[in-house]
Amino acid sequence: MTDLRSSPLARAATYPDRLDPRLLFPVDRAPQRTELGFDTGLPFGGVDLWTAYELSWLNGAGKPEVAIATFAVPANSPRIVESKSVKLYLAGFNLTRFDSAADVAAVLARDLSAAAGAAVDIALMPPDGTGALPQAGFTGICLDTLPLALDDRSPVPEALAAGAPACAESLFTRLFRSVCPVTGQPDYACVQVNYRGARIDPAGLLRYLVSFRRHPGFHEHCVERIFADVWRRCRPEALSVYARFTRRGGIDINPWRSSEGDRPLLHVRTARQ
Repeated sequence: MTDLRSSPLARAATYPDRLDPRLLFPVDRAPQRTELGFDTGLPFGGVDLWTAYELSWLNGAGKPEVAIATFAVPANSPRIVESKSVKLYLAGFNLTRFDSAADVAAVLARDLSAAAGAAVDIALMPPDGTGALPQAGFTGICLDTLPLALDDRSPVPEALAAGAPACAESLFTRLFRSVCPVTGQPDYACVQVNYRGARIDPAGLLRYLVSFRRHPGFHEHCVERIFADVWRRCRPEALSVYARFTRRGGIDINPWRSSEGDRPLLHVRTARQ
C-alpha cells in the first residue's frame, strides 16, 4: 500500500535543475477500489485527462520552448501519479535540451507510463492556443439553484434515490469541493452525472455531491466513489460521472468514469479552467 507520508505533498519541495523521472510518486488504485467493493472487477471504463499548462524545455541551441501538454491516463492503470510530483518532474524539463517537441512527448510518455503502469497518451499543443481544448460548460440540468440546508461532515450516499419514470438526462453542479488527503487544501470542480434509467432525485444528488466538501480524497478517487454510490443506490441502466477540477500548480486533472466507454464524447475546459 502506498505510504502518502512519503509523497512530495507532505514536505517542502526543492525544484530540480535536471530531468529526473524518480520524482514521480505513484499511488496504488487498489486500496481505494477494494474499499468501494471493486476488488473483483470494475463496473466502469474511463480515463483521467490531465492538462499541464507550464511545460517548458530548451531546444538544441539552448533557447526555451513552451507548450501545453495533455496526458490521458487510462482508468484501468494500476496507479495514479500524485500531481505535485508531476509538477516537480515537469520542472526538470526547464533546463534540459531536446532536439524536438516530439522528443519531449516521447520522454513524457515513457516516464508517465512507467509510473502509472499503463500506456499514457501524450499530446503537446502550441502556446498560441492552436488545437487547444475549447471552453464550454457542461450541458444538461444545473442543480445549483435547488434549495439546500445541510451540515454533512462526510459523504451521504443515503441521500441518493431514484424512482419512476425512467429517463435519460445529464445533471451537473459547480458547487463540488473536496480536500487533499495529505495537505487538506481544497479542490474545486464541476461534476456531471449522465445516466439512463429510473429518474434520480435531483435534490438528493445535489446534497450528496455537496457532502464531499470536507472529504479527503484524490480527484480520481472522489469520482470513483461518486460512481459507486450512484450505481448501487440508484441502479441506472447506464452511468457516466465526469469531473473537471480547477488547476493547482499549473495542472488540472479531469477524471471520467462510465459504464459505456473509455473516453468522454466532449472534452472541453470549463470557465474556471
